Amino acid sequence: MTGAVFLGTPEAALPTLGALASISDIRLVITQPDKPRGRSRRPLAPPVKEKAIDMGIPVAQPSGRNALTATIRAMAPVDAAVVVAYGQIISPAALEVPRVGWLNVHFSLLPRWRGAAPVAHALLAGDEKTGVSLMHLEEGLDTGPVFASEEVTISPEDDRGTLTATLAELGAGLLVANWAGTLDGSLQPRPQDDEQATTAPKLTPEDRIIDTNESADRIVARVRALAPSPGAQLDFSSGLHKILSAVVSEHPGPESGQLVEADSRLLLGTGDGSVEVLEVQPPGKRVMGAADFLRGRPRLSR
Repeated sequence: MTGAVFLGTPEAALPTLGALASISDIRLVITQPDKPRGRSRRPLAPPVKEKAIDMGIPVAQPSGRNALTATIRAMAPVDAAVVVAYGQIISPAALEVPRVGWLNVHFSLLPRWRGAAPVAHALLAGDEKTGVSLMHLEEGLDTGPVFASEEVTISPEDDRGTLTATLAELGAGLLVANWAGTLDGSLQPRPQDDEQATTAPKLTPEDRIIDTNESADRIVARVRALAPSPGAQLDFSSGLHKILSAVVSEHPGPESGQLVEADSRLLLGTGDGSVEVLEVQPPGKRVMGAADFLRGRPRLSR
């Protein structure tokens, strides 16, 4: 059986980790260091670390590029390295270590949405389809040639969480289906068309803020692209409220920026109509449906 190294960090990497274990001997799992979380700031392990420990696979958590390169070099000789949402650029020296190179499961139809946040940008842009690509990793950011890809239609109900979960499962299957061909050379990757490339940089705190002068479609797209975490934010009354679910409303809306109750619905006025807010999280409180939010807020009625 082939020997491989796996690199990944979030929950979205777990399906591919499990799939790789069924077709290869995973000699090491590499993930990001534990990070403080929540109010306690207690360090918590990434999902990939917890899963690897459960599977009995050795885990390394190098901090920084040089430490990562040293960890990879220590694994030589190894047939392949597989990467899914690891969260760090791989050095040229590390890229040279695996015999057949590095395989990256990327959550977009490359060359569209190269970068750290392809799912969020697909939703922000209102794309009707997306997919996963199995690519040969090289020095450029998601610029390597593509072995295979698989397309999926984006449902109107999808948010970043549900779409990422769909693509994670799809990517795991794509790796299994093309693993043998990538190792024995019978499957040759095709170069990307750089002229068709778009970028998907990590979203900033400013990207989270809802601009009520935008169209209803754009606001709903922003909500979907940021849900369930970290959540789009609306500056209203007592502070920044997370809006976690919303749809474009046909109901005559209030003025842009106003949040009102109308016919037992929570409506937000936008640049061209209104958005119906379905789930909201007020500052310091739990996530709640619109009905719970409206309860006790008679001043929102118009």
